[in-house]
Amino acid sequence: MNSLGIDKRPADTRVVVAMSGGVDSSVTAALLHEQGYEVIGITLQLYDHGMALQKKGACCAGQDIYDARQVCDRLGIPHYVLDYESAFREAVIDDFADAYLRGETPIPCVRCNQRVKFRDLLQTARDLGGEVLATGHYVQRAMGPAGPELRRAVDPNRDQSYFLFATTGEQLDYLRFPLGGMEKPAVRALAQRFGLEVADKPDSQDICFVPTGRYGDVVQKLRPGAVEAGEIVHVDGTVLGRHDGVIHYTVGQRKGLGIGGRVESTDALYVVRIEPEAHRVVVGPREALAKPGVTLTEVNWLAAPDAGGIPVLVKLRSAMAPVPALVRATPAGASVSFDDPQYGVSPGQACVFYDRDSGERVLGGGWILREEQALAA
Repeated sequence: MNSLGIDKRPADTRVVVAMSGGVDSSVTAALLHEQGYEVIGITLQLYDHGMALQKKGACCAGQDIYDARQVCDRLGIPHYVLDYESAFREAVIDDFADAYLRGETPIPCVRCNQRVKFRDLLQTARDLGGEVLATGHYVQRAMGPAGPELRRAVDPNRDQSYFLFATTGEQLDYLRFPLGGMEKPAVRALAQRFGLEVADKPDSQDICFVPTGRYGDVVQKLRPGAVEAGEIVHVDGTVLGRHDGVIHYTVGQRKGLGIGGRVESTDALYVVRIEPEAHRVVVGPREALAKPGVTLTEVNWLAAPDAGGIPVLVKLRSAMAPVPALVRATPAGASVSFDDPQYGVSPGQACVFYDRDSGERVLGGGWILREEQALAA
């Protein structure tokens, strides 16, 4: 059994590596090549980089494709570039724009992994005769009693398990994550040892196709005429001002509300909810953000729950510390009850479940619904 869990010699094991042009995927390819595997690099062109990006720290655009090719040339391995621009636009970019118009806060990186990289790319790797598909994600795959399990990375500052909650058990059978047990400084040191030109390249940004971090500009470009102005309303019904579109707001937001000097109270105000049908942004005090639980849709279970629910730890945002909760499966997805109320829960974000004992194993996750959607589910 080789290091990838395949009952073959490394030289007889073909590994396809997803290469974004960054340091992590480049080191992944170099490590596997050094270990004697037959490595093939694949890079996806996901968008028109002239339209979306001309900045450092982006993946799957022109410079990054060139960087991936340079790494493969140095290693002496084949490299293929596949045009997935149309699939990426439909599955990720269009979904991103429509989610903001629905008053949600989307996570396009999850959709990219779910609908492009771990679906279409995985199938391409199989077509190329790959025994496995390896990526540079910071997450661990471990064999458990019922098969492969998804676990948090060793480096808590780099862990990407939140973004991979939609990975299915079948996909985990085929995927490998060689960097999950390493810390980022060690990865950069390896890049230096391998002589890779990307060793000092900046890390990729979370949303690769947003040029400046101004999400609203991208939505307006993709959906011209769909963004409408409306009222900013206090939870008590008082109209406090107007906005240029709900796409510029997210639940829990405190700054940049556009109502400075129009509120008698000195208490800070937060976006409590967004009502896209009425083009209304509702604000209120922090206590109005408290939620006892959430309802989820499109739930991916990596461990089947008991009929009465299972106690877990959940993350509602990628950077938050996990909090205790009880999750129950429902016909439409799942319901989650927090042990303590949570603040700033944003529809469109993911709620990811981890085992209660260690907090390391990913048990599943789903997408948070708006309250009116939850009632209809």
